[in-house]
Amino acid sequence: MERRLAAVLAADMAGYSRLMEADEQGTLARLRTHRIELIDPAITKNNGNIIKTTGDGMLVEFQSVADAVRCAAEIQERMRRRNADVPEDRRIQFRIGINLGDIIFDDGDIYGDGVNVAARLEQLADIGGICVTQAVYEQVCDRLEVAFEDLGDKALKNISRPMRVWRAVIGMPATQPGPGGDTRPQAVVKPVIAVLPFDNMSGDPEQEFFVDGLTEDIITELSRRHELFVISRNSSFVYKGQPVNIRDVAKTLGAQFLVEGSVRKAGSQLRVTVQLIDTSVDRHIWAEKYDRKLDDVFAIQDEVTSAIVATLPGRVEAAQQDRLVRKHPASMAAYECVLAAKVRHHRSSKEENLEAQTLIERALKLDPDYAHAHAWRGCILGQSWVYGWCENKEATFAEVVSELEKALALDDDDADVHRILAAINVNRNDLTKARYHQERALALNPNYDLVVVQQGELLTWLGQPDDGVHWIRKAMRLNPHHPERFWSHLGKAHFAGRRHGEAIEAFLHMTAMDVMQHAFVAAAYSHLGDRTAAEAHAARIRALDPAFRIGDFLETLHYARQEDVEHLREGLQGAGFAA
Repeated sequence: MERRLAAVLAADMAGYSRLMEADEQGTLARLRTHRIELIDPAITKNNGNIIKTTGDGMLVEFQSVADAVRCAAEIQERMRRRNADVPEDRRIQFRIGINLGDIIFDDGDIYGDGVNVAARLEQLADIGGICVTQAVYEQVCDRLEVAFEDLGDKALKNISRPMRVWRAVIGMPATQPGPGGDTRPQAVVKPVIAVLPFDNMSGDPEQEFFVDGLTEDIITELSRRHELFVISRNSSFVYKGQPVNIRDVAKTLGAQFLVEGSVRKAGSQLRVTVQLIDTSVDRHIWAEKYDRKLDDVFAIQDEVTSAIVATLPGRVEAAQQDRLVRKHPASMAAYECVLAAKVRHHRSSKEENLEAQTLIERALKLDPDYAHAHAWRGCILGQSWVYGWCENKEATFAEVVSELEKALALDDDDADVHRILAAINVNRNDLTKARYHQERALALNPNYDLVVVQQGELLTWLGQPDDGVHWIRKAMRLNPHHPERFWSHLGKAHFAGRRHGEAIEAFLHMTAMDVMQHAFVAAAYSHLGDRTAAEAHAARIRALDPAFRIGDFLETLHYARQEDVEHLREGLQGAGFAA
């Protein structure tokens, strides 16, 4: 026999008997899949040793307490994602208990008080939850990005002494004791934002429902953004009607950013003000006011909510980017790497794309199961595929598809995943499948400018350019700081709608045009009868791409209607290109 100090993880499947009775083969198959794809790899990655398994549970030994807690948190968080679209009565979920104690090893098994305590803790845990002892908590409370809730002393079955028990709060930012026993936020992967109840400045108690509804809508809509961690309504509404100290609220809620605002009614006019505060430097980083006529209070509520939640994430990203320029890349967390990669991607050059690839790969090394990072790796590689910045286009496209499939398996509720899948299927000319993913992305996040502009682009390909213009202009309103390429989408939509002058005007907003944009402008001038301008843009095309051919160019586009293809072909012929 060998005796040593070790961390013991005891896991048990909730409702095992009920699930087996309802569907024995299906339950065993799903459990085996979870073991192969998720649980066993998580244990191996975190240096665990599976001691024994039963039909509905397992016992795992770790030499590091931190590894044990990391493993448990990863399993429970990933299982939560996997169960998101599974009916509640068919979900496979676990309870986990972790203890640090003296363990006896004998003939491949473990025994002792340390094992018994872990097993009893597992029985105390919520379904999908984790309970740990005081010894475990003391080892990891200031080392891991996991929050804990003190459950106090608990009497455990067949354990003579009461045990101090802590519950891990999965998905919440960690806190640690600070001077005087208060708490201060630990570093977290995603920026944490709290929306405080807006103030009713109208002196009209009947407006209270509108003010509270506006706040709740903003919280709900911001929660759709997977790159943010949004504090729940129940936590932020504690401060309703109270004077608040920004630093105290930030410490209590663990929030890096706070949103506060007010609503004032005067006659038939309504003014909503909103401001975003970076609590780490106690500085206002964005403020806006919205003046509306009080014709339909609910329509105003929807409009103002849309405007605020479309702008806020961009302002948060801008504040984060300011920090990144002062930070050595080696210290970046996964979220920050993704953020920096997005910045590089949006600059749309071969060199910046390569930098974006390096950053996104670093993010995935830090967190291989970060669905949002897989989605953006697909997007960044897709950019290199579209512009021909990759050596092997076929292999790159296969990698793009693979990344998106991984992202979809990890998180089917990320709007970016479906947005990029829609773009991939447009490039495959599978507009039916593209429409499915686009509609899913729009349902998940209707105020995301990149999703909204892509809706306009897709409708243009489908032969509905008037609707396309509507959606593209909406995206421009949602994000006044939109990428320059939105003008290109608008120009193509106007061209398909035979509004050639407006198409030219849109394209001329571009700082510099590529071959595709010059081609549309040349064709538009041709349809307007301005051959001189058309030929000038044709000359720019030949300078940029001496091998340009109408047929090759049209094959890169994705029109569903042949008449739209012929309309562009005729315009390019009129600009001087041979059929």
